[in-house]
Amino acid sequence: MVPDLKLVIRLQDLDSRIRELQREIATLPKHIAEIEKALEGHLRKLEADRAALSANQRERRSLDEDIQEQERKTSKFRDQMTGAKITNEQYRAFQKEIDYCAKEIRKSEDRILSLMEESEPLERTMKVAELALAKEKLKVEEESELARARTAEDERLLKDLLTERQSLVRELTPAVSAAYERIRSKRGVAVAEAVDGRCSACHLALRPQLFQEVRANQQVMFCENCGRILYFNPPVTFEDIAAVQGDAGAQQ
Repeated sequence: MVPDLKLVIRLQDLDSRIRELQREIATLPKHIAEIEKALEGHLRKLEADRAALSANQRERRSLDEDIQEQERKTSKFRDQMTGAKITNEQYRAFQKEIDYCAKEIRKSEDRILSLMEESEPLERTMKVAELALAKEKLKVEEESELARARTAEDERLLKDLLTERQSLVRELTPAVSAAYERIRSKRGVAVAEAVDGRCSACHLALRPQLFQEVRANQQVMFCENCGRILYFNPPVTFEDIAAVQGDAGAQQ
């Protein structure tokens, strides 16, 4: 196989790996952003539950204070009813005020019971949510750290591959290098294997003469349909395997 063919095949392998690394480097931050956004959503829900519970507790305290105030008024009215000589009209007025205070106390007590019933499931939900949130925070931290380490490793590999790519391009014949880049920019994949008389990229049959020339791997040939650079990978025979095994035995 002529050097230019070997070089473009390797170059395409490099470009494929480079694309994968670039895609992964771009994807990892998005993945972290997504799980952090989900965490923020759960945190906001927990904060809303905490605010609701706090409002519930504030209202209960306010109602307790209202009950105490009504009880003080009731005590005061009772003292006024028994501490001095009053008329029947005044007695009825004090009794009316006492009944009103009792009614307000019952209303407040009923509301407190309702608030207590509302707070119980809210407290249970909050406890479960707090435990889940703590685990989720730990998971996000671990995934973020793994993503940062993976990104750093990907960037190191990408730098090495780009360096190797520059070296390969310098070794290529300028005309072949230009053709490769032109085809890659248009097709994405610039090099295709010729298999069973067809281009493996566009799958159309090659002219017999062209296929024979491609099989020789002695010059850079192009698919007449899609324009990709073609190469032929000879099938492995039993003789090839035996030769490899023989070489390995001789080295031992």
